[in-house]
Amino acid sequence: MNISQLETLVTISKTLSFRKAGEMLNLTQPAVSAQIKSLEEEFKAILVDRNHPVTLTDRGQVFLEHAEQILEIVEQLKQKLSDLNQVPQGHIILGTTTSIAIQILPRVLSYFQNQFPLIKTSILSMSSAQVLSSVENGTVDVGIGYLTDRSPHVETSVLYYDTFELVISPKHPLASANRITISMLKDVPLILLSPDTLGRRFAEQVFRENGVEPHIVMELGSSEEVKRMVELNLGAAVVSKLSVAEEVRRGTLKMIPVEELAVSHPVGVMTKSSRYVNSAMRQFLNDLKGMPEDQFIGSE
Repeated sequence: MNISQLETLVTISKTLSFRKAGEMLNLTQPAVSAQIKSLEEEFKAILVDRNHPVTLTDRGQVFLEHAEQILEIVEQLKQKLSDLNQVPQGHIILGTTTSIAIQILPRVLSYFQNQFPLIKTSILSMSSAQVLSSVENGTVDVGIGYLTDRSPHVETSVLYYDTFELVISPKHPLASANRITISMLKDVPLILLSPDTLGRRFAEQVFRENGVEPHIVMELGSSEEVKRMVELNLGAAVVSKLSVAEEVRRGTLKMIPVEELAVSHPVGVMTKSSRYVNSAMRQFLNDLKGMPEDQFIGSE
């Protein structure tokens, strides 16, 4: 058995095709077949059902689980050996929310990539709840999001605190108000984030605790979409204060203080407790955690 054979089996499990697996691995189809056959002969088990579409057998599924673990160990070994060179390098996969990716990461990554050009970063956008689960299952190396939910398998570190605010168009009937209460929003058309976001869950909790049934006219998946609709005066919204800093500064949106929304929410870094921290991740985390809070919220 060799590493190439394991990589081939894993690739087949994803592509469900010997031909496509060969294309991804730069191997001929006969070479792919030969590698799988060699594995099957060595372990005396049929691992792949060669009917169309190609699938793994029950034994193949068991084998796949261990093959992925072995490949992960090999990758960690490569990283550890690379780290001995004392030159931060490698690939970091970041998981974060859309608003954080737009508002914070450009400043952070611009500095980081100028200092460490050998480190590559990829960004996956998702909800904060998904960030936590993605860190936990190893899909992403580093998560940045709201630290409302916790896991015993994930280490966290607070970067800054954010709040959720009511925002409206300057043309909105409430634009002249200096401060309002949540009960005054009873009949106000609201544009809210999707139910899987912290902002939406927090808003619904506040409405529920104050006995108010919100008048929701629109649900959108990101703060950027919500902001555009509010700018068109299609409704009011509850969104992250940081995400609307630029629009408030330009005067296209207005924040109205709502006493019941005045709750601080920690935003921070998430990493898997048992995961090996290579030189790239170590350098990134050290720089990120060492940045002062006003580096993140100074644009406000």
